Amino acid sequence: MTKVIKELNKWKAIRKSDVFLNKTVGLVPTMGALHDAHLALIKKSIQQNDITVVTIFVNPTQFNNQKDFKNYPITIKEDLSKLKKLNVDFLLNPSYEDIYPDNYEYKVVESNLSKILCGKFRPGHFDGVLTVVLKLLNLVKPDRAYFGEKDYQQLKLIEGLVKAFFIDTKIVSLPTVRTKEGLALSSRNLRLSEEQKIKAVEFPKSLASSLSNDKIKSLLRKKGFKVEYIEQIDNRRFGAVYLGNVRFIDNVKI
Repeated sequence: MTKVIKELNKWKAIRKSDVFLNKTVGLVPTMGALHDAHLALIKKSIQQNDITVVTIFVNPTQFNNQKDFKNYPITIKEDLSKLKKLNVDFLLNPSYEDIYPDNYEYKVVESNLSKILCGKFRPGHFDGVLTVVLKLLNLVKPDRAYFGEKDYQQLKLIEGLVKAFFIDTKIVSLPTVRTKEGLALSSRNLRLSEEQKIKAVEFPKSLASSLSNDKIKSLLRKKGFKVEYIEQIDNRRFGAVYLGNVRFIDNVKI
C-alpha cells in the first residue's frame, strides 16, 4: 500500500523511524503526469532497493516561462493509481512552502555545463533543478536515485552535484523510453493534438540521421518546427524544438 506524505515534518519523522532501519532506499523524483518512462525508473528502483520513494513536486523555480508552469499537467489521482499498482512504498507530495521555507533565497548554481544547450535558452532553469534535487536528496537520503537519459544534460549536472557535495547516493540512469514511432516520452506530450503527435516524430528521426546540424535545422523548420538548437557534443547530438506551444528536447548517440 502506497503511503502518501504531504507534510515534511511527518516525512522526517518516518525517515528516522525503524521503518528504514537496515533498508536500502531508492528515490525517483518526478513532477507528476507519470508515463511509462517514469514507471521504468520506478520499476528499476523497486528491483534494486528495499524501499522506493517517489516524489511529485511541480517545481516552479525551474520554469523560466511561467505560462509553461501554469500549463503543466496535474494528474495526481491517476499518478497515485499507477504508484499503487506498482506497490510503491511512499509518495512524497510536498507543498512549495515546505520545499522552499526560504522562498528560494538559497540556490545551487553551476557555472559551465548549465550555461549551454537548454541552459542557454532557459536562464535559471538548471539552478531550480539542482536546488530542488539537492533538497530531495537531503530529505530522502536514498542509496540510489533514478533519472532518464532523455534529460541528458540534467543527468550529467545531477551526477556532478552529487560528486561536488559529497552526497552518498548513486545516480542510476536509464535509456530514453520512446513510443513505437520513436518519440521520447514526456509529460508535455499530453498537450499535443493527434496531428502534432504524428509530426513530432520527425524530430527524433532527424536527430538520428546522418545529416549535418544545419541541414537538420533547415529540414525541421520546413516541417513547421521552431528550432532552438541542434548541437553535437562528443558522440551525442542534442536538440530542442517547439511544435506549436510545446517544447521538446531529445538526444541521440551518433
